Parts: sequence; C-alpha cells; structure tokens
Amino acid sequence: MLHAVMLRRGLLYWVSRIGGLLVLLCCSLSLLYLMTCSPPHSNSPPLSHVLPHVGSNHPSLGGPGPVIGAGPGGTRGAGDIAQSRGPPAAHPYQVLLQEREEQHRLYISSLKKQIAQLKEDLQERSLQLKRVQESLKTAGKGPAEGQGVDTESQAGGLGEVQGAKSQQSDLQEYLRTQLSKAEVTSGTRLPNEYAVVPFESFTLQRVYQLEMGLTRHPEEKPVRKDKRDELGEVLEMALRSLNTPSSQNENGGPAEKTQTSKVYTPSDFIEGITRTERDKGTLYELTFRGEASHEFRRLVLFRPFGPLLKVKNERMDTTNVLINIIVPLSRRVDKFKQFMQNFREVCVRQDGRVHLTVVYFGKEQMSEVRSTLENTSREASFKNYTLLQLDEEFSRGRGLDVGARAWKGGNVLLFFCDVDIYFTTDFLNTCRLNAQPGKKVFYPVLFSQYNPALIYGSPEHSPPVEQQLVIKKDTGFWRDFGFGMTCQYRSDFINIGGFDIDIKGWGGEDVHLYRKYLHSSLLVVRAPSRGLFHLWHEKHCADELPPDQYRMCMQSKAMNEASHGQLGMLFFRHEIEAHLRKQKQQNPKKT
Repeated sequence: MLHAVMLRRGLLYWVSRIGGLLVLLCCSLSLLYLMTCSPPHSNSPPLSHVLPHVGSNHPSLGGPGPVIGAGPGGTRGAGDIAQSRGPPAAHPYQVLLQEREEQHRLYISSLKKQIAQLKEDLQERSLQLKRVQESLKTAGKGPAEGQGVDTESQAGGLGEVQGAKSQQSDLQEYLRTQLSKAEVTSGTRLPNEYAVVPFESFTLQRVYQLEMGLTRHPEEKPVRKDKRDELGEVLEMALRSLNTPSSQNENGGPAEKTQTSKVYTPSDFIEGITRTERDKGTLYELTFRGEASHEFRRLVLFRPFGPLLKVKNERMDTTNVLINIIVPLSRRVDKFKQFMQNFREVCVRQDGRVHLTVVYFGKEQMSEVRSTLENTSREASFKNYTLLQLDEEFSRGRGLDVGARAWKGGNVLLFFCDVDIYFTTDFLNTCRLNAQPGKKVFYPVLFSQYNPALIYGSPEHSPPVEQQLVIKKDTGFWRDFGFGMTCQYRSDFINIGGFDIDIKGWGGEDVHLYRKYLHSSLLVVRAPSRGLFHLWHEKHCADELPPDQYRMCMQSKAMNEASHGQLGMLFFRHEIEAHLRKQKQQNPKKT
C-alpha cells in the first residue's frame, strides 16, 4: 500500500514537470515566431518623415523658411522641381502646412533652448542657496561647540559661495577679454595682405565665400547644415534683440528708446558679413531695413567660442551719404559709353546720391568723352559730374589721386572704379554701410566675368550683359587678388598718404594703398560683393612694363579667359574633334 502511494506521487511529480516544460517550450516557440515574422523595428523615423513631401518648401531645398538658406528667389532648387511634379490641387495646402510645421519646429527648438538654460540657472541658484543654508546652520549651533569652530565653518561656507561667484565673474571677464582682443571695433596692425582674415557675406538664400572648398562654388544654396544652423541662430538672436526693448544700453548707461512700431522679420534682413578669428571667436554684422527708405539697422554680434555677446545695435541713416565715383580713363570710348548706360540707370534713376569724377589722360577722343557726359546730363537732368583732363601718360594711381584731391565739398565717401566695372544699387548701399570715417574702409571682392565667347560658344550667341552676370563657377571667379575697387572716406585717403604716383601704367598702385591701410589702425572690411562685376575685355600687356608688372598682367590675363575645365576643353579640342570623327566613321548609321 505504501509502495503504491509513493509510485502515484512520483508519477504526479514527473507529469507536472513535463507539463511545465511543455508550457515553457510553447512560449519559446511563440516568441521566436513573433521575432521572425514581425517587421523590424527602428528608432529612426520613416523616410517619409525625414524627407520633405512633394512641393515642400523645406529650407534645405530653397523654400521660403525663416532660417538661413531658406527663402524665395534665385534659381530653382530641388524643392521647386518636385513642386512642378506634384498634384496641383494639393500644393497650396501642402506649402502652408510645411511652413507652419517649420515655424512650429523652430519655435519649439527655441523654447527647448530657453528651458534648458532656465534649468541650468535654477540648478546653479539652488546649489548656491543650499550652501548658504548649510553655512547658516553651522553658524546657528551656538558657542557651546566652540566659537572659533563656528566662525571658521561659517567663513568656509560663505567662501564657497563667494568662490562660485568669483568663477562666474572670471568667465565673464575672460569673454570680455576675448572681445577686446578680436578685431571688432577697431583694426590691428598687420604685416601684409596675406595676414588679413576676409569676411564672408550672406543673405537669407546664399552664402558668398572665398574659401570655396571641394565644390569650388563661389556661392552656396543651400548652405551646409552646420553653417545654416549657425547663421540661423545668429539671425534669430538679432531679430529677438531688435524686437525686444533693452533695459540699458551696451555701455551700462540709461537706455535709449529702441522699441518702435515696426516688428522686424526675416524679410527685413538685407545681408550680413561674418568672419572667424580662430584664437578669439566669430564676428557677425547683420544689416536690416529700417523704418524709412534710406534707414538701416545694424547688429554686431560676437561669439567668443561660447555665447553670443551683443556689441552694437545702432541706427544707420544713409540718406545724406553722397558717393563720389572716380574713374580714370584713357581712350576706350566704347567702354565708357557702356559704363555710362549702367551709371545712368543705377546712379541717376535709382540711387540719386552719386557724384561722378572722370579723370581723362591725353587729348585723343577727349571730345567724345565730353559729349557722352553732356548727353547724359541733358537727357537725365544730371549735373553732379566733374571732368578733369591730364595731358600726361596714363597712370591709374595718379588719376585716382587727382580725382580724390580735386573734391572740395567736405569729407565725401570715395569709390575708386574702372570703366569696365558693372555695379548695382545694392552695392552702393553696401559701400555706404561698410565704410566709416576714421574707423573702416571697404575693399569688396568683385566677381570677374570670363570670356563670353568661350562660355557661350561665340559672340553671336552671347546674351545681353545683364543676363551674363551670374555668379557661377563656369561664368567667372571671385577676383580676390585684385584691390583696385575700394570705398573709403576722403579724409582717410588723405591721412594715409594716397597713392604712390610714381607707379606708371598697369597694376601695383592698388596693392601699395591696400598695404598702407593694413599697416594702420583702420579696420579693413574685405568681403565678396554680389553686386560688383568686372566685365570681360581683352587684355594687352605692354612690352614696356617692368618684369614684375608684366608677370602680374599675364597672370591676370590667363585667369580672365575661362575656368580650368573650359581651358582644358579648349586645349584638347583637336583631340576631341579627332575622337568624334573616329566615332562617326565606326558608326556611320548613327547621326
């Protein structure tokens, strides 16, 4: 009987164990089935959420977003091409939704940054309060535990608080020191032109740069993500500063009234310039449209490898800023007539705050030059011009020096120009904004046009001049080796010593003047200008030039013709034609 009971218990034990194992096996098989047959899970969002939808106005595709690299205008980008392929009925709603989504994303990002900053401030204040409370508790234990010990503990707690405040004060002092060391409010003495840190200029849509990288593009659209985020933060802070009344000015004194009825938006942003001094920080100067037609607002921001510091928030009124454009000339009457056509449209009809000084060398074709000026004066009711004649050998430096010193109307803004230069009204405003008497001179980097006959195949196929002036790597290049076009006030030009008038003929005088400014305490603003072009013309290098000037002339001539790729195609044209003939012989049926 006992044996039967034990056998029954043993069977129940084994049956229960086998049942448990079967249940465990079924669960394992079910889990394995789910892992095998379920779609893979990814933490990354689906592609449809990463890429912009059809017809999207995503900033990286050139749509009108409120950040750098996102805006209307310019050539059609990928977003525009996708837009043309999308369903026309849904497009307006998709555009509106994308804009709202981008605005909300930026707003949320801004709120997150503010929340993070507030958390850090709260933690720091909580830590300071805790230390103060601990020091007070230590001090409140009474003299029973020893007056000397209490005094020492209290002093230690208060010392920690003072130490934290001292560290914060030291950090602020360090950032201020970085700002004072940087070339922001005044220039520093530089040994030569190779030591200059050039600016980059940028708008809402593009960045115009000298360091073109592997792409060799003189402009970028859209800009790289890191650059877009950087400039987007700068623009956001600038708009917040413009639309927020300040409690005190930058010098710590009573605040002037900065809040107006105007609410500044990204569409008010005109252009900015930026440069980085690698051992100090990054400087940003942003220009916005003001409340009047000739009024502007400029914000100067500095990033000393840390938070931005507002340097200036100034109102700039250019209503009464006259520009005296000085052009030295010898013969080249056809080019002068072309120059006057652009001058009449830009300076007389659009701007209206310009004086023209022409310094003509010699007597040949002098009557034609005078007739061209008189016709312009009569037809456009333009009287603000001066024609000076020098009966001597042509010298560009001599002509500009005579033209600058001939002005007797006070401290005028000078623009040294050539007859083969094309400029826009935007450039004239840039000239006014980047030159300041006793403080700054402006040396724009102009965009030099390649030979249109090589770009478009033949002169007959070349479009009008206005349509040729496109900033692309196949149409021209930034003339960063040229220093002839410059904006400076007459007082600065006279004080610096003017041109070296002993230099005759082509080249050299502009570099000497440029180095004089670099050796001074004036700030030299060197930045690409999207509104200043050098029109192509055939260049002749005279045999009478000294070897160094002749070499400079030939180098300039070679760079003016075409890009590296276009010159390569021209150099190997016979080989290419032979290849095409061979292909035609091998495949006579193909046309």
